[in-house]
Amino acid sequence: MNDLTTPSKTASQATRLDAIGGRFDPWLLGIACTLASLGVVMVGSASIGVADGLHVGPFYFLTRHLVFLAGGIVLAAWLMRTELKLIEQHNQWLLLVCFMLLLLVFVPGIGRSVNGARRWLNLGFSNFQAVEAVKLLYIVWLASYLKRYSEEVTATWSAMLKPLGVAVMLVVMLLLQPDFGSSSLLLAITAGMLVLGGVNMPRMFGPVLVGLPLLAIVAIAEPYRMRRITSFTDPFADPFGSGYQLANALMAIGRGEWLGVGLGASVQKLSYLPEAHTDFILAVIGEELGFAGICLVIALYGGLVGRALWLGLKCVEMRRHFAGYCAFGIALWIGLQSFVSIGVNLGLLPTKGLTLPLISSGGSSVLMTCAAIGLLLRVSYELDRAQRQVARLRGEAQQPSMGVPAMANPVPAVGAVSAARTSDAARGTSRLRQRVEPVLGRTG
Repeated sequence: MNDLTTPSKTASQATRLDAIGGRFDPWLLGIACTLASLGVVMVGSASIGVADGLHVGPFYFLTRHLVFLAGGIVLAAWLMRTELKLIEQHNQWLLLVCFMLLLLVFVPGIGRSVNGARRWLNLGFSNFQAVEAVKLLYIVWLASYLKRYSEEVTATWSAMLKPLGVAVMLVVMLLLQPDFGSSSLLLAITAGMLVLGGVNMPRMFGPVLVGLPLLAIVAIAEPYRMRRITSFTDPFADPFGSGYQLANALMAIGRGEWLGVGLGASVQKLSYLPEAHTDFILAVIGEELGFAGICLVIALYGGLVGRALWLGLKCVEMRRHFAGYCAFGIALWIGLQSFVSIGVNLGLLPTKGLTLPLISSGGSSVLMTCAAIGLLLRVSYELDRAQRQVARLRGEAQQPSMGVPAMANPVPAVGAVSAARTSDAARGTSRLRQRVEPVLGRTG
């Protein structure tokens, strides 16, 4: 009788599990919304001087930022509703798209050069920086690779070197643009995801020991990169030349002191600080909101990255490796990029053209960072759904079968007790015959 009802019970159980939904992580959503809101306020404040110099209206860059932010929210909402297994199925196509995007920037009429760098795609109504999409697509591909070859990555050289080889090919294409900052970021994300994916650490030392000197050679090969490296050690030695950007950024931060000069009251943003609304927006935050504002920004990024790493760890513990590695990769991306951007503004790192995620103005960066947050939220949704399903299964496993209510001290039937004793004596019988079924009362 029990065997005949098992298929229908299993189907009913599957239906109940499918009906269980998840919840998006409120901390992740709250921190992302706070950073985006702060970005809107600061872009509006920092871009007024730049817009006035270009005679495009005081709110030109703010309006543009809001348009791309709205597009990013739509993209994030779409990813939040997309099953991760559907994304994982197309992982090979994502890698192909990465190479196609980086090749398109060199196609006449499609690729566009700005300030000597050929990094943008001409979309007609705006430019799109291809590498911003490549970061997210590459992370998704690498997460899928680490899931499919998790044992091989831990045990063999070839499985570990394959993603490194793919990363090197992407980096070569980025250096031809040239884009040294994104190249270094992509290599760091690859190394970090391999380590979190369980790669044998001694094997990583070889590629790292070879790669770091090569990156150093590439960095000093170009005179303008060498000037950036030397100028950040003492920007005031040449405040109107190679140290101009950092010198003005440090003056802005120093002027802000503890609590800032007030929102909108920055002086350095008025055509003194280059890229005040993009690369050096943290300097404007430091001037207008002071040391407290910078600490707030650092705390928000720390909370965002920490929460993403926590989600990734929980996913791996539940054997949802693809979701976990996606969370790890996005955490590394946002964490490393925000660290470099903050370090550049504070004079701790050489000047690089990396934006502050979700805060700096920039259509490509805003769009793809919002997409990354949407993917993270999807990871949190599916993790919460899986936890609820496991809790439901455990709860049903603890309930008695066939709808019979449990009793505090169930009394077995006399015949059942005899059968149990007989089976204990004869150890060759099956588990089914050893099972003792509870009844509602005494018999006989």
